[in-house]
Amino acid sequence: LDRDSGLVAKHFDERNPAVKKALAHIIKAAKERGKYVGICGQGPSDFPDFAQWLMDQGIDSLSLNPDSVIPTWLHLADEE
Repeated sequence: LDRDSGLVAKHFDERNPAVKKALAHIIKAAKERGKYVGICGQGPSDFPDFAQWLMDQGIDSLSLNPDSVIPTWLHLADEE
């Protein structure tokens, strides 16, 4: 999905329950096979609660926009 497209971006939210269910399934399946799991995308940068959810799912790494690194790290630290 092109998150920068004005035609479709407004119809997508990575926090949608169906998207989270698919991500949880993918993360679990990869971890069961001993695979490294990382994500890059706008979601963890825009929504610290989504970054926390990904960490709770066992993701190994998150890619963040430079301007969101410190606020997201602080949010995740507060949750630990």
